Amino acid sequence: MSQSVVFTFIGRDQPGLVEKLSTTVADHGGNWLESRMSQLSGQFAGVVRVAVAPEQQESLRQALEALSSHGLTIVSQASDEDSTTDSGVFLHIVGNDRPGIVREVSRALARHQINVIDMHTEITSAPMTGEALFEASAEIQVPEGVDRDELEDALEAISEQLSVEIDLK
Repeated sequence: MSQSVVFTFIGRDQPGLVEKLSTTVADHGGNWLESRMSQLSGQFAGVVRVAVAPEQQESLRQALEALSSHGLTIVSQASDEDSTTDSGVFLHIVGNDRPGIVREVSRALARHQINVIDMHTEITSAPMTGEALFEASAEIQVPEGVDRDELEDALEAISEQLSVEIDLK
């Protein structure tokens, strides 16, 4: 039986970082299950979930943290949950970039006890004007009993306030 270890990492982007991480996991009998990684502004960062035998868990965590000698900052945590959550509710936001979009939408979600499962944001150029365009896609977990109309009203108010489009699917 295996247990999950979730770790985050960040370091200056350079070839071989994923290889160092994956070799460390494999050297401890771990199985790389899922990850999200990205290069942002010269840094490479990610979050990874691996499965490892309980007797290897602590040595894996120590070995990962020892990668600081290669310029990586790593934080690891044992996890009790082995299953992933599949909510099937998606949120899409697009509009001219401005401060506060993520804060206002996440505040409305939190008020309704909605959990963000996965979120991707980026800034692109608007096709015609070239202005900064903010776009976000998120998978969210809406608990039973949440008033969907009330949620949509709250998101619509944010949409009007910030002049962005917010679609809930």
